[in-house]
Amino acid sequence: MTRKRKTHSPEFKAKVALEAIKGMKTASELASQFQVHPTQISAWKKQAREILPEGFKRGSPSKQKTEQQLTAPLYEEIGRLKMELDWLKKKAAIFEEG
Repeated sequence: MTRKRKTHSPEFKAKVALEAIKGMKTASELASQFQVHPTQISAWKKQAREILPEGFKRGSPSKQKTEQQLTAPLYEEIGRLKMELDWLKKKAAIFEEG
């Protein structure tokens, strides 16, 4: 019979990773305490260390994403308008010749 895969909440993962980063207990001790494999704990610890510096950057991450979300459609519109302008210039040149 197969076992169902456990899904852990982000809060739980953060709690376990923080305990691992503290280094007060070994990975095996944390694994038995939280009922998670030691390899999974080290993966969450590594992920937390990679993500953590982002929280200390100036400006909020949501603000940075919002800025990118606002500018992307504008750049697309600029590209479309430039293509239309080039097409109209080409067609206008044909009418000026004829």
